[in-house]
Amino acid sequence: MCSGCQIFSLILSANVSYLINRMDHLSIIKQPITSELNDFISLFNSSLSHDDGLLGTALEHVRKRAGKRMRPMLILLIAKNYGQVTDVTQNAAVGLELLHTASLVHDDVVDESGERRGQASVNAAYDNKVAVLVGDYILSTALLRVARTHSEDIVAELAELGRVLSDGEILQLTSIGCKDISEEVYYQVISRKTAALFEACAGIGAMSAGAGKDDIEAARAFGRTLGMIFQIRDDIFDYYDSPEIGKPTGNDMAEGKLTLPIIYALNATGNEEMRQTAYRVKSLNASKEDIEALVAFAKDNGGIDYAEKKMLELREENIAYINKHVMHVDIRDALTAYMDFVIYRKI
Repeated sequence: MCSGCQIFSLILSANVSYLINRMDHLSIIKQPITSELNDFISLFNSSLSHDDGLLGTALEHVRKRAGKRMRPMLILLIAKNYGQVTDVTQNAAVGLELLHTASLVHDDVVDESGERRGQASVNAAYDNKVAVLVGDYILSTALLRVARTHSEDIVAELAELGRVLSDGEILQLTSIGCKDISEEVYYQVISRKTAALFEACAGIGAMSAGAGKDDIEAARAFGRTLGMIFQIRDDIFDYYDSPEIGKPTGNDMAEGKLTLPIIYALNATGNEEMRQTAYRVKSLNASKEDIEALVAFAKDNGGIDYAEKKMLELREENIAYINKHVMHVDIRDALTAYMDFVIYRKI
């Protein structure tokens, strides 16, 4: 089959699945784990509570911005695929979500962000000192939760995730000033950030259910690919202005970050003028007009189409995992809906 036909087939297959499930992806995702997810939410909220005035108020502020629970749902689904959701699974899921939450609080301080998910960040609502200390408290709570799994492998997995996420942030900072504009560098960064986070979710889910080594590695690969899809979709958002997303168009470029759509457009066209503009982005010297020009250039030269095609190719890799490793029909449907929700989400 020609490459163009293969791409068309991928798009058609994904669109058919999307049209079938578009009315309520989240209901399909939650269906096999409804009670388990409710238990998770209760445990997570109790872990993120405190009687003290300032700390209690700050933690409540963090709780209010809870998202759709995508990462915990992945842990629960993978655990149920290989066995049962147990107390080990729940403590691991809460520990991982708390670690992620702490990293976001700290990231907002580093990035000097004033907003997170449409509401004021902790550092904006209070100050940097409070935000750092709140992040530290949440991180310590994460360690306490994961210790209650009594699983050395899960503790090690979570600890390694913390290291990799920090490594990813530092790599992203160092790549900002580098003149290398390549997909290779882009994938190195996201593999140490979002992809690593989803990889750990899937791996921990499998571990908590007592899966064997090969199954754990297969689950980790599924999560890693899913995380790459998630990040590519997030990056595409940056090329469109939407109040739902909570950040203006070109926000990544304003921070010196070049993502897949513009990287592809620059390398595919060889446009030297736009490349020089991109260098100004990476050196944090770009004007608003420079960023607007690069956003339009990426759109006009196939950058968005290329990124969307890449998501669909990665989706096919994960469909192969589902077909081979997921025997329960409801979990198979849930994981497929999960991928399609990530690909077609609006926020």
